[in-house]
Amino acid sequence: MIVARAVGHALAGAGVDHVFGVVGSGNFHVTDALTQSGARFVAARHECGAATMADAYARMTGRVTALTVHQGCGLTNAMTGIAEAAKSRSPLLVLAAEAMHPSSNFYVDQDALARAVGAVPARITSAETAVDEALAAAATALYERRTVLLNLPLAIQALDAPDRSDPPQLPAAPAPSPPSEADLDRLVQALTQAQRPVFVAGRGAREPRAAAAVADLAERCGALLATSAVAKGLFHDHPWSLGVSGGFSSPTTADLIRDADLIIGWGCSLNMWTMRHGHLIAEGATVVQVDDTGAALGAQRELAFGVLGDVAETALAARTALGGTAAGGAGAGEEASGRGYRTEKVRQQIATSGWRDVPYTDNSGEGLIDPRTLSRRLDEILPADRVMGVDSGNFMGYPSVYLSVPDEHGFCFTQAYQSVGLGLATAIGAALARPDRLPVAALGDGGCLMAAAELDTVVRLGLPMVVIVYNDDAYGAEVHHFGPGGFALDIVQFPPTDIAAIARGHGFTAVTVTREADLAPVEEWVAGGRHTPLLIDAKVTRSEPAWWLEEAFRGH
Repeated sequence: MIVARAVGHALAGAGVDHVFGVVGSGNFHVTDALTQSGARFVAARHECGAATMADAYARMTGRVTALTVHQGCGLTNAMTGIAEAAKSRSPLLVLAAEAMHPSSNFYVDQDALARAVGAVPARITSAETAVDEALAAAATALYERRTVLLNLPLAIQALDAPDRSDPPQLPAAPAPSPPSEADLDRLVQALTQAQRPVFVAGRGAREPRAAAAVADLAERCGALLATSAVAKGLFHDHPWSLGVSGGFSSPTTADLIRDADLIIGWGCSLNMWTMRHGHLIAEGATVVQVDDTGAALGAQRELAFGVLGDVAETALAARTALGGTAAGGAGAGEEASGRGYRTEKVRQQIATSGWRDVPYTDNSGEGLIDPRTLSRRLDEILPADRVMGVDSGNFMGYPSVYLSVPDEHGFCFTQAYQSVGLGLATAIGAALARPDRLPVAALGDGGCLMAAAELDTVVRLGLPMVVIVYNDDAYGAEVHHFGPGGFALDIVQFPPTDIAAIARGHGFTAVTVTREADLAPVEEWVAGGRHTPLLIDAKVTRSEPAWWLEEAFRGH
């Protein structure tokens, strides 16, 4: 068996069950070996799409997922998706064929590419060590939540691999790190002194044990619960949940966070988006961050102090140190009230704090539909058990706040790099991770057209996906950013495009929406067999910027 095939067999044997990519000569054998050993191969139409599909699958499952690419150009095509995964700490293993000699037309410094975007470079160095090096790379991806670029030099791939009798397996997972006694003491003291605590859970709190521990500690302390955008849905059914903190916060949620005297980020960076450039932090409020990576503490926000430790271990330790029963005398899992921020007045505020409770003026008319009206109606039409991927752009707040999700496994937000064009591939990867749910992709027209080749992938995979295109025939963020300054906007605006026709050409059912009544075919599709995917080409109003984008431009 040659090295390339030995590596593929070993990774599949160690639990890598999904691999995404575009196959060329350099990555054919490793990909074929993975599939022959039981892994599912998902062919994308472009390497960037493959990278983002793999990223989304890894996020939604928590398992190490493979991306396979050709040497040189295959890797560079994938780099935007790899950058997003690396910034998001996704457990992604990139299997990249590598031309080692600078005279090759495929040669680039692949290690340097990895480092440039925050991925971990690794390499197969010999036939004798190939399998162990591959398994070590997969372990780094999984246990350290890192995107690892494993280079597979072409010459070494072709060598004969030594026979191995031992079954391939990853090393044992390291034990989660507890906080130091000093950090724990400071955390407990802050919790004891707080009158209005708010917990903001991020990506590092999305796994069930961490989420349960944070919620239990919040109950003991009378804290309100919020999430960053990437953890939307984490406390969906919790009576003291504020929803998303940041640009997507409802006005009531923002006010309650601003009134907090203690804000703790649990596996959350508390960055400019989550804290609205710091404007959600009251003067004099204590800000704390809990993270298992030291470099993350204080990287985005000035802190009163940081706590280095695993989120679940830290929350459990703090709960034990506080002792007693939950806030208000309630037992674990009950609705604690009467202490901290959990008052009857706040309960009533939370009950009427959703975006559906916020009035707005419907600007629909003249052949265009208000994106708020569109999003609210689609939330009513589409089944609640859904998994959604959202692209980047002026539109993205509308689906993010008006389309609800049942839990944290219903929302996949590939926005760490803020790249337009990743949303469709995000929804594909999330759909494969959650085949029990209706997949929904929310895109702008710019992102949809960038990724249009992956419409073929949706059809080929037989996904019953709903693709919503908020079509303003422009790069809306730039229109609203530069338009008020009097700049000419012809370089960011485009003639009308019939995206519905493009979708039909790929095999979609498609509908053009200019008013609420045009959504009737969507209701029919939902009620029917859903035999084809559905694209909604919504011609949306474009007279004003999205509220979250306007705040970002103002630094609010």
